[in-house]
Amino acid sequence: MDEMEEELKCPVCGSFFREPIILPCSHNICLACARNILVQTPDAESPRSSRASGSGVSDYDYLDLDKMSLYSEADSGYGSYGGFVSAPTTPCQKSPNGVRVFPPAAPQPAPQQHLLPQPGSLPPIPRNSCITCPQCHRSLILDERGLRGFAKNRVLEGVVDRYQQSKAAALKCQLCEKSPKEATVMCEQCDVFYCDPCRLRCHPPRGPLAKHRLVPPAQGRISRRASPRKTSTCTEHELENLSMYCVQCKMPVCYQCLEEGKHGTHEVKALGAMWKLHKGQLSQALNGLSDRATEAKEFLIQLRNMVQHIQENGVEFEACLVAQCDALIDALNRRKAQLLARVNKEHEHKLKVVRDQISHCTVKLRQTTGLMEYCLEVIKENDPSGFLQISDALIRRVHVTEGQWGKGTLTPRMNSDFDLTLDSGPLLQTIHQLDFVQMKVPAAPMLQLEECCTQNNSATLSWKQPPLTTIAVEGYILELDDGNMGPFREVYVGTETICTVDGLHFNSTYKSRVKAFNGSGVGQYSKTLIMQTSEIAWFTFDPASAHQDIILSNDNLTVSCNSYDDRVVMGNSAFSRGVHYWEMTVDRYDNHPDPAFGLARGDVLKDVMLGKDDKAWAMYVDNNRSWFMHNNSHTNRTDGGIGKGATIGILLDFTRGILIFLINDEQQGPVAFEALEGVYYPAISLNRNVQITLHTGLPIPDFYTAGEADPTGSVC
Repeated sequence: MDEMEEELKCPVCGSFFREPIILPCSHNICLACARNILVQTPDAESPRSSRASGSGVSDYDYLDLDKMSLYSEADSGYGSYGGFVSAPTTPCQKSPNGVRVFPPAAPQPAPQQHLLPQPGSLPPIPRNSCITCPQCHRSLILDERGLRGFAKNRVLEGVVDRYQQSKAAALKCQLCEKSPKEATVMCEQCDVFYCDPCRLRCHPPRGPLAKHRLVPPAQGRISRRASPRKTSTCTEHELENLSMYCVQCKMPVCYQCLEEGKHGTHEVKALGAMWKLHKGQLSQALNGLSDRATEAKEFLIQLRNMVQHIQENGVEFEACLVAQCDALIDALNRRKAQLLARVNKEHEHKLKVVRDQISHCTVKLRQTTGLMEYCLEVIKENDPSGFLQISDALIRRVHVTEGQWGKGTLTPRMNSDFDLTLDSGPLLQTIHQLDFVQMKVPAAPMLQLEECCTQNNSATLSWKQPPLTTIAVEGYILELDDGNMGPFREVYVGTETICTVDGLHFNSTYKSRVKAFNGSGVGQYSKTLIMQTSEIAWFTFDPASAHQDIILSNDNLTVSCNSYDDRVVMGNSAFSRGVHYWEMTVDRYDNHPDPAFGLARGDVLKDVMLGKDDKAWAMYVDNNRSWFMHNNSHTNRTDGGIGKGATIGILLDFTRGILIFLINDEQQGPVAFEALEGVYYPAISLNRNVQITLHTGLPIPDFYTAGEADPTGSVC
């Protein structure tokens, strides 16, 4: 009930309603608050047509300020709530609900001949008073009755009273002598509240007291304080009770209103009947509102769950971001170490080359200097013969040594500059462009169960992306198992959100699931959907696989041929599992032809009799006898043929791997073929002398379900 509290508070004072009155706009306001927000208008500007009583909505002429009526702020001095002024010096205040409240006008000095108001009575309402609804801002001029012209909202007053009582303190026992305990029950007949000890002592459940009704204290308090419903009186005829309801004015009226007032020509109904009708309408309207409230509660739960998920995902995403950035930093540090190693290697190489050149040059310079000093000392000698003995050798040594200091000897072998430039521009640009990409792996699709179905041996699946997802999807992958609890396999890859899978096994249970993919990868699977194919096969002849001489009609259920040679047509459904039975009736049979009925592989020959090759297993029959044939091998001739109106039945049982033929509900010969495995199509071959109609969706014959199939039959 706490949510209802705002409905029980006055929009002006912000407190619980006290003596609420109903304004013509259907909003409520305290009687005292209504007096506080009255505004007096000048006599010259009060329109005659705007004076009306508060007896009905139609009695009021609203000052519709939204339509800029004649009595707007610009020309009358007052306007909608929060925008009008009653006098230039009248201050205004704000209610707890934020509504501007105008205090009552100062009382005018009454002439001496007028009587003073009686003690406890309300002061009179000034003439030309205007009241504006604090909620919808609609204004009106009061008539001579003032606020008494508005009906009191006794229902709202009762709801407020009950709400305040429910919030009151716990009731005490009325019979405890000292320190009364909390009451646990109330006797409606005794009108006394009891605690448990006092009830057992003073109100035992025996004798006359056994018939008394004990109720919980809260219920007893309400029943004790509830007074008989007062009969409402008419606001215009205060001595008359409201007994009828005016349908046109939508308000209760009295008999005098019908006889003298304006309601005399209006449609009226009994007050009690309209009370029950409106209660029913309100209850019905509340049902729809209750559904919306339930949806809103579920939506709030969803939003709260989203808050928790956002927080969890935020922490997870932040940790992922930090890990990715740390990985980038680690990779940069590793690359930094590699580049520094290269720089150090180049540095050591340059130093080694220069140092080797310094060492080599130093040695040669020492040798050259020594030779020069030696030659200078030789030149100082005064012995010509001794000088000439060594001068030629010294000259040659000087020239050789000078030649060793030839071109390039005094040129550095290594440049001091490092010919390495780090190309960091692309990486810096990539770092600056590093940002979040919206592309993520798609969420798991949602299967639309209302659109998923099976028909015959086909399954249709429909799915969609979850709501509120913004992740782009490039396509979907649909997977089905083999119908025998086997592994899943892809049956569709594409952009569509609905797919029909044909050629499934009859009477089989398939599991299906779907997932979405985009450039970032493949998302999670949807929930697995289990689908059951039809237990009984429904199929027709397949025009796509039929020989060109075959003629199909009757929605591909009736077949004939325009050739004298045998031509083959197959059914549009294949069998590889379960037990299946279908029949064919002979509509036309001329000149004793021998049509063949049976099974065939998908690549059977279409221009020869069924059973001539190794791709068909058939029974061909004329008007007297039948034979089984496979790979042009004829076996098991059996008496009994066909004619117009005959019925040929074909029973295929994969559980036992056998094929049985029937003519006119009787087994024709023994079991025709055994050890059948793989995929087979129903098939027939015929010429122009025969017309056959196919019948499918038939139950298994009773003789076979009872285990009475003849394994041997009669062989001729």
